[in-house]
Amino acid sequence: MERQVDLVPEPGRADAFTLRVGGAEQSHVDLADPARLVFEYVQRIGDTLDLLRPPPDRLSVVHVGGAGLTVARYVAATRPRSAQVVLEPDAELTAYVREHLPLPARSGIKVRAADGRSGLAAMRDDYADAVVLDAFDGPIVPADLTTAEAFADVARVLRPDGVLLANLADQAPFPYLRRAVAAARTAFAEVVVSAEPATLRGRRHGNVLLVASRTPLPVEDLRRRAASSAFPYRVVGGADLLSVVGGGAPFTDEDSAPSPAPPGGATYFG
Repeated sequence: MERQVDLVPEPGRADAFTLRVGGAEQSHVDLADPARLVFEYVQRIGDTLDLLRPPPDRLSVVHVGGAGLTVARYVAATRPRSAQVVLEPDAELTAYVREHLPLPARSGIKVRAADGRSGLAAMRDDYADAVVLDAFDGPIVPADLTTAEAFADVARVLRPDGVLLANLADQAPFPYLRRAVAAARTAFAEVVVSAEPATLRGRRHGNVLLVASRTPLPVEDLRRRAASSAFPYRVVGGADLLSVVGGGAPFTDEDSAPSPAPPGGATYFG
């Protein structure tokens, strides 16, 4: 494996680890309690999935990006019998994770060594209740995952009331995020974003969770959950979304860009 991959034990927890790739924190996994989510944006993903379909109702989920399989483990733990497909092109990383952070028996999680675009293209229509896009190449989101064409294929794979959850990264004035939001709007009727207030105010580069659906989203419920967390997130939608990120031309396959790298080098991503 060309990149350095490490597992950092969590103090006081024998079965909890942070997966670092190339020196950057990528995933946190608690083998003893996979329903415990540590990274803030991952907690917001869990909140959204719980509001979409409360446990223990099963879900069909496609994950674009695997790493430590944190969200897939969460779904398997809270919704047994769920069907999950993980698209992770780095087969060596997957093998490392399977060896050192093994999945439970009969987890229902299938990992395919495929990139997001080709993996989604091979999936049938109306397969998934949710698509979780959390794929990074180093500290950046690959350019081909946030185009209008990419989001159209996500919408095809989702059921009519399905939800896209995309972990993106940017910094005000959000030149990347505004174009990704515009691209998502070409495929989905409702789009909201959530992030730490400091990120939305432009004080720092950070993770931004984009949530999109062809049907109305439970925005107020999302706001309540995000506001009550240990590290509160702000949820922005509707006209407020335009005031925060502004307008922009949608990314397309012919005119795309990756997310910007964090200034000063990455210590944490996706």
